[in-house]
Amino acid sequence: MKLILKLLAGIALGILIGLFAPTWVTRILLTFKGMFGQLLFFTIPLLILFFITSGIAGLPRDSGRLLGTTLGLAYLSTIIAGVLAFLATAALVPLFSAGAVSAAAAGGTAPDPFITLEIPPLFGIMSALAAAFIFGLGISAARADRLKQVFDEGRDVIKVLLVGLIIPLLPFYIAGVFAELAAAGTVFATLRTFGVVLVLSVSLHWAWILVLFLVAGIRAGAPPLKLIGGMLPAYFTALGTMSSAATIPVTMQSARANGVRESVASFTVPLCATTHLAGSTITIVACAVAVMVLQDALAVPSLLSMLPFILTLGVVMLAAPGVPGGAVMSAVGLLGTMLGFGETAIALMIALYMAQDSFGTACNVTGDGAIALIVDSVVAEEVDQA
Repeated sequence: MKLILKLLAGIALGILIGLFAPTWVTRILLTFKGMFGQLLFFTIPLLILFFITSGIAGLPRDSGRLLGTTLGLAYLSTIIAGVLAFLATAALVPLFSAGAVSAAAAGGTAPDPFITLEIPPLFGIMSALAAAFIFGLGISAARADRLKQVFDEGRDVIKVLLVGLIIPLLPFYIAGVFAELAAAGTVFATLRTFGVVLVLSVSLHWAWILVLFLVAGIRAGAPPLKLIGGMLPAYFTALGTMSSAATIPVTMQSARANGVRESVASFTVPLCATTHLAGSTITIVACAVAVMVLQDALAVPSLLSMLPFILTLGVVMLAAPGVPGGAVMSAVGLLGTMLGFGETAIALMIALYMAQDSFGTACNVTGDGAIALIVDSVVAEEVDQA
């Protein structure tokens, strides 16, 4: 929650500087924004390589059907949630933002930064993703524990960079984004669309939670609303921590309170904390559509064109770091390579996503409880048949 307040303060500060400060102050902030953006885009391929490799290599090797069922349900939930979010936002956001878009089109021009700096990434996003799969699956198959340790330590290094530098400086980066928008005269149109997407995203989160627990309730033979009530401690904990990983103890306790076996809860909940990202996918897809609506250069694609992005997003977010904003940091590369987002569009995307990250995380965590219930019912059926 502290990060959200800092981001909101950054948005307010950026708007005030862009509207009222001398031009040189705005240019200083835009210079910082440009340099920070270069560091961010340099880091993203490294994040994808180390985190996804470590996540795949760290999956349990000998868990049989339990592993396959849990991963399958987590991925299916993530993809269906993303598809439904796209259909809803593509239909509704342009309607509510029609006036905002026309206002944004009439904007002026922001001043240039004092210095521009280029830091080319060591390799591209898709190269990082392909290498992560090759090394992750290869390490698991060959049981190459020493190589796994290298990637685990690389993951830890990137996490230190995220937690120690990138996340703390994000409010200033966001301030630069909104100072640029304010100077260009498009900030209020952007804020209007932000409000629409926030309400829509949270509504979609709860709609998907209800769908998951309807299915879980049918499988478990229990009232869905009662099951959702049992997961509320995990939901509200996730709102505060903004991290699925940090909420694992409460999620496990809530799942057990809903009748999930201890052995099933202790396996499925930690696994889903890094693989089930339905809420984050809803937020990313909804925010992406909103940014497309705001940016004249980006057209909202058809579902057929958007589907590869959603399918890949469900994989790229695998083992997203347990820090606020980890999911969108993992997705930044795809936004550029698959949806054509430029630096300004990605900066808007980060600002919009981070402002509602806690709600997406809470949806992820609550949905983990539903998946645990479904897996538990599968285990119960196997025991009965045996």
